[in-house]
Amino acid sequence: MRSLLGKAAAGLGCAVLALPLLAALAIAVTVSGLSPDSSPPASPSKHAKADIPPGMLAIYQRAAPECPGLSWTALAAIGKVETNHARHPTMTSQAGAVGPMQFLPSTFTAYAHPVPPGGKKPLTPWDPVDAVYAAARLLCAHGAKHGKDLRAAIFAYNHSHAYVSQVLTTARTYAAHASAPTGTAAKAVAIARSQLGTPYVWGGDGPADGGFDCSGLTQDAYRTAHITISRVAQAQYNASPRLPNRAALAPGDLLFFGPSPRHITHVTLYTGGGKAIDAPHSGAVVRQAPAHTTTPTFQGATRPAAQAGGGR
Repeated sequence: MRSLLGKAAAGLGCAVLALPLLAALAIAVTVSGLSPDSSPPASPSKHAKADIPPGMLAIYQRAAPECPGLSWTALAAIGKVETNHARHPTMTSQAGAVGPMQFLPSTFTAYAHPVPPGGKKPLTPWDPVDAVYAAARLLCAHGAKHGKDLRAAIFAYNHSHAYVSQVLTTARTYAAHASAPTGTAAKAVAIARSQLGTPYVWGGDGPADGGFDCSGLTQDAYRTAHITISRVAQAQYNASPRLPNRAALAPGDLLFFGPSPRHITHVTLYTGGGKAIDAPHSGAVVRQAPAHTTTPTFQGATRPAAQAGGGR
């Protein structure tokens, strides 16, 4: 592709059932190369909303999940650099690339199938839906899956290091940056961080017990921040204000894992930047690690800080 616009749980929470879950997560990360920076979809920044036509923004957001771990902001940045989100008057390059994402017809054919929801039949690189989905698949095939090597994926799209830098810079401007936590959430995060290195103890509520289990840690963090939450992971999931699916996370949110929403076996406390603090399992200590919100066992998040009058 050539740019037309510039070449450049049960019981007390973390029970025995949590151990197979964590082992499965570890295996999934090893196999997939899940990036430590994996996080929920970014909300569009004010600049993104002003710069990207609403229809194109919706397509970028819909197509990104075609490649697990790919942010819609990367697709949008490519669309910006290539044709200014389909605003270019001809959307045809001298090299023969066409359409809003500037595909050579042969390259488009390699990544066009299956027909995406809302795509054209027959598939065409001129259609925004077809083109953006194909772009997501191309990026996925070259390193974008689970954030393994996004730079390499973008370089595969256009063999120019200047192009890669331009796309990444543009992508950053399209993501709304969450403000630092304040109030209740900030206190809960600070308390959880103060326990890093504390041993895991099944049923543990703190130093008096020799350590924490997962839900003991999250309960202690919020109790110290003057918010009362339930003791076990399942009850914490059931009781706190639930976040909508794919909502942007904020520091202090609780993340829940298990085979199903009715069988929660683990809870962690989100700290921002795709990371979370948890007491993982016997033999381990309280740690900060990737949030793992792209795994099948992630069942959702709650926001206990909302109980403090909505403050963060």
